[in-house]
Amino acid sequence: MKIEKNFIPYLITALLLIVLQSNAQQIFYYGKLSYDQAVDISLHNSHNIKQVDFLKKENQEEAKAAKALRLPNVGIAAGYFLMSDDIHLDLTPVRDAITPLYGTLSSYGNFSGVGNLSDAASTQVVRGQLKQGLQQVQAAEWDQTIQKKAFGTVAATAMWPIYTGGKIIAANKAAGIKEKEADELLRQKSGELMSELAERYFGLCLAQQAVKVRQDVFNGMENHLNDAVKVEKQALIAHADVLNAQVYHAQAERELSKAKHTVYIMNQALVNTLAINENVNIIPASELFYLDSIESVDYFKANAIKNNPLLQQVQTKKDLAFQGYKAEQADRFPTVAMQGTYNIANIDLSPYIPRWMVGVGAKWTLFEGASRDKKIKAASYKIDQVKEVEQKAQSDIATVIDKLYNELQMYREQLAELTTAKKYAEEYVRVREKAFHEEMTNATEVVDARLALSKVRIERLEAMYGFDKTLSQILQYAGISEQFSSYQNKQGVITESYQSKN
Repeated sequence: MKIEKNFIPYLITALLLIVLQSNAQQIFYYGKLSYDQAVDISLHNSHNIKQVDFLKKENQEEAKAAKALRLPNVGIAAGYFLMSDDIHLDLTPVRDAITPLYGTLSSYGNFSGVGNLSDAASTQVVRGQLKQGLQQVQAAEWDQTIQKKAFGTVAATAMWPIYTGGKIIAANKAAGIKEKEADELLRQKSGELMSELAERYFGLCLAQQAVKVRQDVFNGMENHLNDAVKVEKQALIAHADVLNAQVYHAQAERELSKAKHTVYIMNQALVNTLAINENVNIIPASELFYLDSIESVDYFKANAIKNNPLLQQVQTKKDLAFQGYKAEQADRFPTVAMQGTYNIANIDLSPYIPRWMVGVGAKWTLFEGASRDKKIKAASYKIDQVKEVEQKAQSDIATVIDKLYNELQMYREQLAELTTAKKYAEEYVRVREKAFHEEMTNATEVVDARLALSKVRIERLEAMYGFDKTLSQILQYAGISEQFSSYQNKQGVITESYQSKN
């Protein structure tokens, strides 16, 4: 089966992503991974990012809960009660007051005008009715129980706040501020993660490039040792020169072994940042880079004021403190709410109790021992406190940006100087090796020349790594970490990948 060459990088990337997402315990895979791919994987897998994401969802639900404070509360209230005595209504005095009246009129009253009856007949009819009324009054129960001492109720209740002095408004604003705070915390953690990723990703780049340099040095020392042994056999150099070559050969071997261990350590660190299987070995596809020109320090400071997530979180703290102050002030005002109940069911409840009730209630605490004023004062001090934190944070971040920018400048200057030094060192090695073969110099001078060249190469790679790491940090403090990749693709970017000479 023939595979097009242009398709191979995409195939490798697809296979790598499959491996990285696998849950298998034993994975041992070598594959190239670009910095942008590493960013996507780390953001997707990071436990810190996931934690903040859950916090964001929590704050979103709390914001919904704060909005619900404006709606009525409807519920069911049930209870069973026991009083010391039944509640009675004794109307015996009323009976005693009207009984004589009925008795007198039923016996001695004279009446007329009942239909077409005569006065005597009318009197007789009315007296009869009054006697019946008297009998009913005497027979009636004038001491009645209107509520038994034991009774139970089940009622629907409703309460709808109309005015709370601003507490609900403050609660809703505070909930919205917390949502924004979670967004800024997510940006902060993302920025920290990308800064850590750049440090470890390009640290692995540096370590792997250093292995190539050390491998070339070792190979060169090995060739030089072999040459020294051959020349000694021809009695052209002393045995001391061979011993010197052996010493430096052993040193080069130690440095190569150390460099390989560093690759392992940096690979494990990068795997940890990516939150993937610890047995994956990664080959960075992106190269170390630097730029001859970059924006001014004021550019990064201006971005920090607008975008730095830590400063934005301080701003949200200040906004929250202000809403806390408004909430405390709201206690000065009354709370007004509509209320209502509806009797659903009852046991031995008085029939005189209405089926439902609605109304408007108000509560206004006029004095509570001056604690309210103290709380308002404390809330105002909280605002002042956060303002001081904001000023200190702005000053600290500006100082850090100044420091990092100076470091960027230093690395750029070092790289310019090391470019020239590299040319000189390469020429120096060429001259010394030629002189050695022409028996015009000793082995020590050749070794020193090669070590000087390897030192310049390593320093150049280290300076480039320092530039990349520092750039990611200054972008983090400026609040624009996501722009790191754009710097890799800027016009005039200079990349470096050491090519083995052997």
